[in-house]
Amino acid sequence: MTTGTTNALTAGTWAIDPTHSTLGFSVRHLMVSKVRGRFTDFSGTLVIGADGAASADVEIRVDSITTDNEQRDGHLRTADFFHAEEFPAATFKSTGFRVNGGDFVVDGEFTIRGVTKPVTLDVEFLGVNPGMGQGPVAGFEAKTVINRRDFGITIDMPLPDGGAVIGDKITLSLEVEVALQS
Repeated sequence: MTTGTTNALTAGTWAIDPTHSTLGFSVRHLMVSKVRGRFTDFSGTLVIGADGAASADVEIRVDSITTDNEQRDGHLRTADFFHAEEFPAATFKSTGFRVNGGDFVVDGEFTIRGVTKPVTLDVEFLGVNPGMGQGPVAGFEAKTVINRRDFGITIDMPLPDGGAVIGDKITLSLEVEVALQS
């Protein structure tokens, strides 16, 4: 990434700090509201080269899903949804970074249930802070919308009067803090 956006990021490997990061999602429920959830077990890196080129890799343990409803979370882990036993991780690997004003767009390949599709993340760069004695940290917020059916999550749960229990569009929202590794 050779933009003004990364000039504040020192070349090197920046690791996601899961304690200060959230990988969340929302999906339409009963056609009138949204269910929100998050994954609690994930890791990843942002690598900034000396030339400013960047790459990002993230792994999400799908069995760490929580929507604050144990019954629903158990169902989401089954073959109806994530099939966590056979496909324990979802992954994201960047394929390109583009400038978008003071922020950027990250293109990549997202894999769920063994199905890989291109996605584009709109990323807001929140800046770099010297940290609290452990080295610099940087913050980002990112969003994208995917269609669950594109990834083989095709369960239909129709409502008797039309519509469905869950929508097809999933909004992924990431609030990520990364720390420069020594």
